[in-house]
Amino acid sequence: MLTKRIIPCLDIKNGRTVKGINFVDLRDAGDPVELAKIYSDEGADELVFLDISATEERRKTLVDLVRKVASTINIPFTVGGGISSVSDVEILLQNGADKVSINSSAVKNPQLINDLAQKFGSQCVVVAIDAKQIDGQWIVHLVGGKVPTELNLFDWAKEVAQRGAGEILFTSMDNDGTKNGFANEALARLSELVNIPIIASGGAGNIQHFVDTFIEGKADAALAASVFHFKEIEIKTLKTALKNNNIEVRI
Repeated sequence: MLTKRIIPCLDIKNGRTVKGINFVDLRDAGDPVELAKIYSDEGADELVFLDISATEERRKTLVDLVRKVASTINIPFTVGGGISSVSDVEILLQNGADKVSINSSAVKNPQLINDLAQKFGSQCVVVAIDAKQIDGQWIVHLVGGKVPTELNLFDWAKEVAQRGAGEILFTSMDNDGTKNGFANEALARLSELVNIPIIASGGAGNIQHFVDTFIEGKADAALAASVFHFKEIEIKTLKTALKNNNIEVRI
């Protein structure tokens, strides 16, 4: 059995780590470079860095900050926010990213997924999908959850996988920041639909939620932010609990 991964997420706005609820009401959560080092030292399997206002502000990801974070950690590092071309990705990889996460740009130009997979390999390409339920349907949203599309989550996930994405990072906007648990029903359906890893995001509030998303949601990795930033859950404690529930993790 493949080991399950625990991934802290740094949502970055104005050079600081922030965290909100349902994608709004952001509050400061600390210095991203300091947090990155702590998570790397504590045993996180990977780190995700999302420049959450880059797309909305129509600018590129904060390359200097990416370089600083990369220099302090020794775990795989995924960077997203404002990426819309092959050259954007080249710059980020040159500055310490191991993978990139694309979201709005993938929806607007699906060929970008193919181009990035061809140039850098599927293992480098994470497609992030933010979705929420509207009239019983999971609808994909863009620009940090601000713009609804006509895309259905499951149809888009299948297309993303076919185009060469290496992983899907699915965030339930309904669950995000609520600490009521992950969207396990949707996650399980995604896992059955596609044959690439699914990263669960949105809703972590306690250790049991991680257990549930790996068992019920069939997730390959679980991403969380505030429970780690505000020291509500320690990564070592979490991994020990997962191990005790017969979930394979790297300790």
